[in-house]
Amino acid sequence: MGVERSGGYANVVQGGKRVSTEQQMRVKAMSEMQGTSSGQSGETRVWDPDLEVIGQRQKRIAHLQAKLFLAAADGAVRVKKRRGPHRGEDFTLMQALIKADFWLMFTSLLLGSGSGLTVIDNLGQMSESLGYDEAHIFVSMISIWNFLGRVGGGYLSEVIVRDYAYPRPVALAVFQVVMAIGHLFFAMAWPGTMYIGTLLVGLGYGAHWAIVPAAASELFGLKNFGALYNFLTVANPAGSLIFSGLIASVIYDYEAEQQARKHHKSLVRIRRLFEVASFSGEETVKCTGAICFFLSSLIMSGLCAIAVVLSLILVYRTRIVYRNLYSRTLK
Repeated sequence: MGVERSGGYANVVQGGKRVSTEQQMRVKAMSEMQGTSSGQSGETRVWDPDLEVIGQRQKRIAHLQAKLFLAAADGAVRVKKRRGPHRGEDFTLMQALIKADFWLMFTSLLLGSGSGLTVIDNLGQMSESLGYDEAHIFVSMISIWNFLGRVGGGYLSEVIVRDYAYPRPVALAVFQVVMAIGHLFFAMAWPGTMYIGTLLVGLGYGAHWAIVPAAASELFGLKNFGALYNFLTVANPAGSLIFSGLIASVIYDYEAEQQARKHHKSLVRIRRLFEVASFSGEETVKCTGAICFFLSSLIMSGLCAIAVVLSLILVYRTRIVYRNLYSRTLK
């Protein structure tokens, strides 16, 4: 240790470093102030000027943040506002209508339930064209499968989300695949396929109305669930109008007209829209055979396949939401 004098100040040289007299006095003063607390252990706490600089910097940052908040409240500073709720929060109907997830769900429901309702509407003619006398049996059967589809679809979707934390639309895609297979059975029109097709389409159609409402409540909230659900139900009659009124009925009438031309060798006049009039005006021309609903069933099966793709896209987009909602329920 040595002592140097420079500019009226005495500097102590210790370990090759110069320590000014002013710094020595600061250290001594801090040591005396902390002597009571540290004297018992025999240790001396040295004041560090760097810590004081850091503390002053933090105070300035806090002061500037407070001024920024006040300026934002007065309107002097523009703060970027959040654009609507995120998935899993409460949406209004107008907020949901601008979201791609909502339209994916709506379109998938329109294609799936619309094709199923088309079968229900035309089940009597389908059974008669294949030679079944008692069409009401199939109507009763599809009502039973519809009920079981609602129960089974709800149970399967709960298992998927609670045990595996997968998005609920996975179950919707599974039942839409089932419906697509059922429509193929209707198209083939082999002996006994009417029963299998009725079973598969009935289960798939019923499952839509157990899965879609639950998925809508999870993705768009419960606050405005009534408006959201009622808008989604529009997909059912809309699908029936398009698929049954503009596809199945037109194809059936066309095939019936072709058969009438072969048998009677004359043109059939259409009196009403989608209704084929008979030649005598008393009987309507009917179509018989598998050809009557072959093309319609293939189209319905293709629409269900498109619905599966849309449901899987929705699954991919919402996987993080369901992981956050149900990750705690995993076993």
